[in-house]
Amino acid sequence: MDKQQPGPVPEADLRHPVSRKAFRTVKVLVGGYVVLSVLTLVAIALLRDDADAVNSAVWVRAGIVVASALFTRAFAVRAARGSRGAYRRLRVVSGVMVIAIIVIVALPGTFPLWLKTEQAVCGLLLSGVVLIVNGRHLRALFAAR
Repeated sequence: MDKQQPGPVPEADLRHPVSRKAFRTVKVLVGGYVVLSVLTLVAIALLRDDADAVNSAVWVRAGIVVASALFTRAFAVRAARGSRGAYRRLRVVSGVMVIAIIVIVALPGTFPLWLKTEQAVCGLLLSGVVLIVNGRHLRALFAAR
């Protein structure tokens, strides 16, 4: 027996003022996450010769964060257009990244203080995303009908 996946969220539901405000806020928060992540990677490249500021763990983490930020942005844009799959991915990726950031900030010694501070700001941005995308309105909007 083949289960049919529900189609995209109806356009009228996406145009509801609460939906529009939620996705506008999510896109601003995710945009901040992307910008901050890319600027951090640029800073790492500029500081690459300073072993106290940049080590191999910093390079790896920054690469992961930029990739995550770009995927999160794509998921947010597609979810705002009604994609249920993108909405699920946005919920999962934003939640997982917040947990990973908490671990990074809490780990002693592996990362320099400046990167932990940047990660804490990213965590705050993503926490806003997590709160909005897991809120009652968007969960109801994307629920299978």
